[in-house]
Amino acid sequence: MILVLFGPPGAGKGTQADLLRDKLNLLHLSTGDILRSEVSNQSELGVIAKKYMDDGELLPDDLIISMIKNKIQSDTESSGFLLDGFPRTISQAKALDDMLKENSLTLNKVVSLEVEDEELIKRLLSRGRADDNEETIKNRLEVYKNQTLPIKDYYKASNILIEIKGDDSIEEVSSNIFNSI
Repeated sequence: MILVLFGPPGAGKGTQADLLRDKLNLLHLSTGDILRSEVSNQSELGVIAKKYMDDGELLPDDLIISMIKNKIQSDTESSGFLLDGFPRTISQAKALDDMLKENSLTLNKVVSLEVEDEELIKRLLSRGRADDNEETIKNRLEVYKNQTLPIKDYYKASNILIEIKGDDSIEEVSSNIFNSI
């Protein structure tokens, strides 16, 4: 099974991804976690990524696509993949489609977590990450609306998009996701 968890920053993608990963034995690929690790290790990718992350901007598609492709091709033990934070642009979505076709794989579902901006800002300010200050958060939400949100229509057209209310309890959201996939 191949799933994409989709939603704005703070929607609960990471929390729900952990639950899905454990229940379904999926490889959880979080671009945010991978990039924060690269920044922490001060790798070449990390140095490049830090500038974009500090500004709340998306990294160039080619860097993200290459990173995801390497992670997918290196996994041999999981029963599928759970992508969290990828794709974030239409070109990344098309690249994912191509990548999956090359490996005779199919994207099963895209789960969109729906949460109001006010709740997102509250969640993000309380989680304490270095890149979660109010100015960066507002910029990230704008970037999401302008660059990432159009992906919903892309996946809606393929009939694989599931919209889940993300401001319920963790357990309720999780149950709704499991019942929908």
